[in-house]
Amino acid sequence: MAPKVTLKEIAREVGLSPTSVSLVLNNKPCKISEANRKRIKEVARKKHYIPNQIARSLVTQHSHTLGLIVPNIESRFFSSLAKNLELRCRKLGYALFITNSDESPTADAELVRLLVNRGIDGLFLVVSDEFTTDAQLLEDLSQLPVPYVMVDRFIDGLACDKVRFDNVEGGYLACRHLIECGHRRIACIANTRSHTGDERVAGYRHALDEAGLPFDESLVLHSDYYIPTAYEAAGQLTGLDVTGVLATSDNIALGVLKRLYEEGRRVPRDYSVVSYDNSAADSLFEPALTSIEQNVGELSEAAIGLILQRLDEYARGEEGKGPQERLLTPRLVLKDSVRELG
Repeated sequence: MAPKVTLKEIAREVGLSPTSVSLVLNNKPCKISEANRKRIKEVARKKHYIPNQIARSLVTQHSHTLGLIVPNIESRFFSSLAKNLELRCRKLGYALFITNSDESPTADAELVRLLVNRGIDGLFLVVSDEFTTDAQLLEDLSQLPVPYVMVDRFIDGLACDKVRFDNVEGGYLACRHLIECGHRRIACIANTRSHTGDERVAGYRHALDEAGLPFDESLVLHSDYYIPTAYEAAGQLTGLDVTGVLATSDNIALGVLKRLYEEGRRVPRDYSVVSYDNSAADSLFEPALTSIEQNVGELSEAAIGLILQRLDEYARGEEGKGPQERLLTPRLVLKDSVRELG
């Protein structure tokens, strides 16, 4: 490997000071002629000069890196979120460290400390467990030396910046669509051990109440956001006399489809299904899933906007406004997995 080119070497070749070279290569204001600017940049290009970001961060106190913690990188929603955030951060000149907690609250706390020790300027956090949060995580977040935004999920009582979609509205839109298509017995498969799951069930219940239909607790089935647990939960559907199913994530929907198809049942002939997230996964299945879309680009843009606002306030030494919450609106995307009952 060739030795790393330094500013001093470039300065020697162009006959200018290292400070002048540094100002030009970092696009800082300086009284250097256009001819010398071109010479500096040409020599840097020929020598394949790469700025030393670590050294620069020691001077500026900024590493131009951000961190992201997600609970399940295999989730289509979270992998899409990670990709979208990374692309947007890169365009803004930030590198994004992406980490996976594997749905472990203890790992959340460990990863927060890991990323902060790596010198990140800010953090995007999707917590693993919103109800039984690790005490160490709460303590670390209360003392965090960098701004952070809680994305998609939230912890009760924790005052911080948050960006998420309206889960109650999403559950309501999904159930209302099934009702409008003539379905009266509708199961809801949700992660009832999370705020997101509970809120989607609340929206489902609101749609039933609005239509004058009774809420039957036996029709709410628990599943984690994984295909195997959804597959197990779907085994209860045949004994419930339902015609419609609200699957509150794409992974849950895929577990349901797998179980139904193995049992010789078809969607929407035997069951109408509305999914949640509207990921690209359903392009592998027939029929395509009617779904509640949480626009990942919109979520990423809102999260980055908050982080940039906080970073700007930090740089100016301002306290800034109190914690902000941005609640985004999901939408129903109609496809082919729901049939109208006569």
